[in-house]
Amino acid sequence: MIEETLTTAQPDARGYFGDFGGAFVPEILVPALEELTEAFSDAKKDPAFQARYHGLLRDYVGRPTALTFAERLTERLGGGRIYLKREDLCHTGAHKINNAIGQILLARRMGKTRIIAETGAGQHGVATATVCARFGMECVVYMGAEDIERQKLNVHRMQLLGAEVRPATSGSQTLKDATNEAIRDWVTNVRDTFYIIGSVVGPHPYPAMVRDFHTIIGEEVKVDLEDKEGRQDPDILIACVGGGSNAIGIFHPFLNNPDVRCIGVEASGEGLDGRHAATLTLGKPGILHGALSYLLQDAEGQVDLAHSISAGLDYPGVGPEHAWLKQTGRVEYLSATDDEAMEGVKLLSETEGIIPALETAHAIAGLARIAPETSPDELIVLNCSGRGDKDMQTIAGAL
Repeated sequence: MIEETLTTAQPDARGYFGDFGGAFVPEILVPALEELTEAFSDAKKDPAFQARYHGLLRDYVGRPTALTFAERLTERLGGGRIYLKREDLCHTGAHKINNAIGQILLARRMGKTRIIAETGAGQHGVATATVCARFGMECVVYMGAEDIERQKLNVHRMQLLGAEVRPATSGSQTLKDATNEAIRDWVTNVRDTFYIIGSVVGPHPYPAMVRDFHTIIGEEVKVDLEDKEGRQDPDILIACVGGGSNAIGIFHPFLNNPDVRCIGVEASGEGLDGRHAATLTLGKPGILHGALSYLLQDAEGQVDLAHSISAGLDYPGVGPEHAWLKQTGRVEYLSATDDEAMEGVKLLSETEGIIPALETAHAIAGLARIAPETSPDELIVLNCSGRGDKDMQTIAGAL
């Protein structure tokens, strides 16, 4: 985990990133969050915890992941040299395992015996089921009924790993509703249950904690760029944003350098005038799942339904640190439609032989817009947050 700097000192003691964040939870969860905050603070200072965490990242997850020069993609798009940070090469197929490893170690440190999680695309659910199997802990994963249908492969993986997958059948039957069900479970079973949240969302300390477990992504980019290009900092970083964990993981070690342009790409679904999940583009400040952040809302201020071809981006909120980074102008946020994401899948598959997750495909769509405007001496790093195996049913249907 990275050393504390001016930027990484966020959030403040109340859990706010500027105007965003906090902990808006039922009273029964307040002691649990205070206990978690103290446990995480102690763990960060404990060399034994750090050694165990980084040892598992190396020997179990397979880190460091590669930084791959995308030669044919660079030729196709023109402009700067493009590198791919290969989180798709992690055990389980996405970046989510970085955070799941960290939180399961915290759960064991705190004496918890039962794990719950929420999942959209299923990758966080698979990562949580994986670490629970590794450490022999009970695991319940909540997943929207619609997502269960479009991500059947990951449902089968979770079940094979010993997890119970519980469908959320209310609302849009997607990630928002799965999170609602997980929180209800946590309130009911708070004494023995640890909630492994899968993104930089939720009440304090989750946004900062999940971020810190993912900053390994950006840290490794620095090391590999030094080796490959003789410099640590790229000119441009690009990542997809749903809740925002993979993006914050790669952005964070670079935020104190204003010369590094950070670009997040969220899902505009069927278009910004139709069904979409472009929270940072069209959302307004509001409270969802325990934190104040940007939120898709209807005319009455109720949570609006989100839509994306990608189950992992199909969420009406976003992490509060992203809201702060948008407010301050430090990070640029674009959006890509379902159709543009499908073009992104084809582009990376055909040029580099890498089939990306539909989440990552949104970042590729953003890259296709940005790269031609750059000069050949510029370095661009795109976070390849996950592989596309889980999405083949959806991809095949769309094609």
